[in-house]
Amino acid sequence: MSSQAQLPPSDHDATGAHYAVPREPWWPLFLRFLRFGALAWGGPVAQIGMIRHELVDEERWISSAQFNRVLAVYQVLPGPEAHELCVYFGMRSRGRWGGVVAGLGFMLPGFVLMFALSWAYVRYGLKTAGLQAVFAAVQVAVAALIVRAVFRIGGHVVTDRWLWVIAILAAGAHLAGVHFAIVLAAAGSIYLLAQRQTRAAAALAALVTAAVVAFAWDAGGLAGFDALTAKPDAIGAVARAAAMPLPALFWSGLKAGLLTFGGAYTVIPFLQRDAVTQGAWMSNAQFLDGLALSGLLPAPLIIFSTFVGYLGGGPWGAVAMTAGIFLPAFAFTLVGHDALEHLVHRPRIRVFLQGVTAGVVGLIAGTTLALLSVSLTGLPALVLFAIVLGILFGSKARWVIPAVIAGAALWGWASLAVPG
Repeated sequence: MSSQAQLPPSDHDATGAHYAVPREPWWPLFLRFLRFGALAWGGPVAQIGMIRHELVDEERWISSAQFNRVLAVYQVLPGPEAHELCVYFGMRSRGRWGGVVAGLGFMLPGFVLMFALSWAYVRYGLKTAGLQAVFAAVQVAVAALIVRAVFRIGGHVVTDRWLWVIAILAAGAHLAGVHFAIVLAAAGSIYLLAQRQTRAAAALAALVTAAVVAFAWDAGGLAGFDALTAKPDAIGAVARAAAMPLPALFWSGLKAGLLTFGGAYTVIPFLQRDAVTQGAWMSNAQFLDGLALSGLLPAPLIIFSTFVGYLGGGPWGAVAMTAGIFLPAFAFTLVGHDALEHLVHRPRIRVFLQGVTAGVVGLIAGTTLALLSVSLTGLPALVLFAIVLGILFGSKARWVIPAVIAGAALWGWASLAVPG
């Protein structure tokens, strides 16, 4: 059955205003969402606002109330919400293939630009002192961006004492080297028990989890943290770029794409674990470089997976990891939007996912500590970090992310002229 038949092409709101989804020709449909992708600056809020302004406020494809319902679904599900909205609107216009066309159009500009930057990074590296200084400063700015993301995501997610307990336990488990699947399953289960008035069982589960974390930490000492902060030789990591099997890179991207609850920044601990801690095909410094480059591009932040895949397996590695990480964002909408909308609104499912999301916040916090240890290596870095963090918390400007990255690059370049 066509998705077009499942989702009615027109409706009315409470005021009687008429809304209708046009059946756009294929090429104009692709170009519309390609333009959205080329203008996707400023993070998810700006991207979603741009899509809403044109398709809801101006062209009245769907009502504002329906848009809010759809957005609420994608805020619960993993994946970049702006991309999933593009797939949804493309599907409303031309069925499932329309969703594919719209989603590819939105992601293509960011993918092409990141692919080109990844090629240049691997081909030319950081052979001059000027580039090394620039990227060192940019890494500091990216660390500040991640810290802000932890606070912003946590502020919306960690809203009661049980969620605080879950986030703290998850951070400790991540640093102790406990597998993230165990962490997230425990996080969802603890919160589900707590909200079902079985708080004694929830407390027992939390204590058991804490004991597992303590045992893992004691057994490995600081091995988990040392693995997170591992710094393999940059030249060696690039030289091994073509050695990773493509299925492994695709699977790494797919896992990350299925676990990005709460925003694109939540993908960081999963890719960092595979690429740095276990796969060791790149260093934490290179990982931060990829995040920095993605912050300059018109694309969802998870497009830095293209960079990670490129360093893991060359051009085809970039394609494999990008395909894996974006596949869930396509599939959730194309295969069963209606079923998922009903599923995520079930009370028990929502509560379990709340616990999982708090666990993901803890994982990000644990990874952030590792990345800070790589980037904050001296007093100038600490000063720059404080300045960038102040700007990020004090400004809501659309261009603040690319602006602070560009400003940090200038700081790094200027530092070469300072003696000592």
